[in-house]
Amino acid sequence: MKQIFILFISGLLLLSCEEKNMKNLPFKSESGFFNALIEIPAGTNKKYEYNTEDLSFEVDQRDGKDRIIPYLPYFANYGYIPSTLSDSTKGGDGDPVDIFVISEALSQGTLIPIIPIATVKLIDDNEEDYKIIAVPADETLNVLHVKTFEELKSKHPSIITIIETWLANYDTDPLKINGWLDQKETEDYIIKNSQN
Repeated sequence: MKQIFILFISGLLLLSCEEKNMKNLPFKSESGFFNALIEIPAGTNKKYEYNTEDLSFEVDQRDGKDRIIPYLPYFANYGYIPSTLSDSTKGGDGDPVDIFVISEALSQGTLIPIIPIATVKLIDDNEEDYKIIAVPADETLNVLHVKTFEELKSKHPSIITIIETWLANYDTDPLKINGWLDQKETEDYIIKNSQN
């Protein structure tokens, strides 16, 4: 019998088990917030992804080598929203919906309730590759003290530039930034791509 440990730390759910089966994690938290699963802690450069076949976090491979971001480290925690898939029949990449959670670094495998505040619309290899920008629902973890896109633009306008600059430079393949979705449009996008 596999042992599963669930730790609650500052409102976070840190999952760890012999085989981290994260395929069926809840779309929303018990309190009704969207969830995010962290694959890459803020401040790191290795591009990790969750492998649903091996049930493990693995460094993404490119040309047979570990993919290491040849630019500044991740500006936020990166992962995905469980139980979502961006619709490949409508231009998406067929992967779970990507998300950046702006907070202090969170451990890989952390499931955290979040507030999605905006989406950066990217075009990557002629596919939509939208990146959700979010903050923790737990106010003690919300370092920006914002809950909406309007608050972000008003209180921290330079963050928009930082995010766009990072996204335009982090990959060796050029990406095109195709605008932003606001908070309501972001929530609609997440729900539209939900598998629930």
